[in-house]
Amino acid sequence: MNANYSSIDGILFNKGQSLLILCPGDETGGVTITNSVTNIGEYALQRCSGLTNIIIGNSVAGIAGSAFAWCSGLTTITLPDSVTSIGESAFEHCPNLTSVTAPNSVTSIGDWAFSDCLGLARVTIGNSVTSIGSYAFYNCAGLTGVTIGSSVTSIGWYAFLNCFNLNSMFFRGNAPYAIWAPPPSGGPPLGYPTISYYLPGTSGWEATYCGQPAYLLNPAPQTSGPSFGVGTNGFGFNITGTADIPIVVEASTNLTAAAWVPLQSCTLTNGLIYFSDPAWTNFPTRAYRIRSP
Repeated sequence: MNANYSSIDGILFNKGQSLLILCPGDETGGVTITNSVTNIGEYALQRCSGLTNIIIGNSVAGIAGSAFAWCSGLTTITLPDSVTSIGESAFEHCPNLTSVTAPNSVTSIGDWAFSDCLGLARVTIGNSVTSIGSYAFYNCAGLTGVTIGSSVTSIGWYAFLNCFNLNSMFFRGNAPYAIWAPPPSGGPPLGYPTISYYLPGTSGWEATYCGQPAYLLNPAPQTSGPSFGVGTNGFGFNITGTADIPIVVEASTNLTAAAWVPLQSCTLTNGLIYFSDPAWTNFPTRAYRIRSP
């Protein structure tokens, strides 16, 4: 079933353009919340275990507390640029949700917002978010990488506690104030070896962040010297930067469409690596870029 909700229909109760109650407990398949809805109220879709995907209309500004909590079948959700806040426990215990991107319109992520989302592998937090609530990603055991937007100034208590596979965090802005504390059993503040990477021109960074290593993410292609240009293994160049930072080299034959294809993932061992593209002759033009994983 794919349901489309915008008015009272026996299941939905819409009052003041706020989606209050949507699911009687047996809704399945996909749901589209139309542009007539401006806010998704508390508990609107809570415990709708049969839902698999949700598309939210471009007029929705707020997602209230527990709106999608315990939707155990939910795998994907599309958040439009109109959303400015994600409430407390909004997506708590959605174990099959695999990825989350908080668009640049979002300014705050509430406490427990994505806690117990065991299937989350990567999270991208937009550049307008200023605060990440306490326990926001608590117990997201599948989480391996997080990108933190440039405006985040504070990260709440135990925000990433029990994210045992979280090995890297990429920060686009200054070092946020973190209220993290050692887990009850002791050990480092995050409870596991998470490396933080930050960009040139940002401030507040030291050799460690929350007790774990922090490295400047500054890979740069070397466009001069004998290693640049066509060689025996194709077109290539050196990449330099902070030792052992992870990078991905991508290529594109259509910059207008922004169609990038990953060619190599590696680390800058000793701060230097040589990249070559043996397939470069197969394309009339090809551009390259370097990004974080």
